[in-house]
Amino acid sequence: MAVQLDPQLLDILACPSDDHAALRPGTPDDPEADALTCTSCGRQYPVTDGIPVLLLDEATQPTDQQPAE
Repeated sequence: MAVQLDPQLLDILACPSDDHAALRPGTPDDPEADALTCTSCGRQYPVTDGIPVLLLDEATQPTDQQPAE
């Protein structure tokens, strides 16, 4: 199921990481996923029962990003 958020809310939501970039619905692999994806860092935040969970600890890192050494 695709994320159903008020467009005005989606306009003001931003990634909680230091870059504070805009979020877009879905993921790169699944545009219908219940998630929001950061347009800058690529972190994916789950949407649970219609509520975005914008916590860095709950975010999924993009699969193509290598961990810092």
